[in-house]
Amino acid sequence: MAKLTKKQKEALSKVEKGRIYNLEEGSALVKEVNTTKFDASVDIAVRLGVDPRKANQMVRGVVSLPHGTGKDVKVLALVTPDKEAEAKAAGADYVGLDEYLQKIKDGWTDVDVIVTMPAVMGKLGPLGRVLGPRGLMPNPKSGTVTMEIGKAVTEVKAGKIDFKVDKYGIIHAGIGKVSFDAAKIKENAQELIQTLIKMKPTAAKGTYVKSIYLSSTMSPGIAIDTKAVN
Repeated sequence: MAKLTKKQKEALSKVEKGRIYNLEEGSALVKEVNTTKFDASVDIAVRLGVDPRKANQMVRGVVSLPHGTGKDVKVLALVTPDKEAEAKAAGADYVGLDEYLQKIKDGWTDVDVIVTMPAVMGKLGPLGRVLGPRGLMPNPKSGTVTMEIGKAVTEVKAGKIDFKVDKYGIIHAGIGKVSFDAAKIKENAQELIQTLIKMKPTAAKGTYVKSIYLSSTMSPGIAIDTKAVN
């Protein structure tokens, strides 16, 4: 096990062992325990009482964070020529079709989100082995396969994120930066948690939200009280 630095030990000492914090306290503490010199991401991990192996208990969706993620999201719009101007006006970083399909085929994936049109999805199918593992394959459920290209690009740039429960029943998401005010971190976390509650599968039995942890890059996790959300 790697030795903790003085800063890491100091940060760890601020998180009381065994204590469950309310969301307001946790949002303030996650800023205090950050030890990085850069503007670290603030992440949330929500463990749900679902069995993701069963289709009727899969939790997947999108949420627009009220204060964005703090990240400059690079968007590729794979569109036909008639939609290029709309995509560019909305702020897409890369706009085109065949040239980018070829670049992806050659291994290029230097983007965060891909937005496209239903008519283009057939061309993206063969690239699934490149895009799938990186979470870049557009999906109608996440709003990234649409005819409203401009709206989709604007929403992604503004802080719309998609999430999907992993095989352990956990939702992981970036909800901001440590430079955010604690209130903004709290409000972004609340928005995601409330969205997850609304999406509770009818087949899910027992406690739905089992645990919530906030953390920043390389910082200790902070346990958040789930009583207020269950």
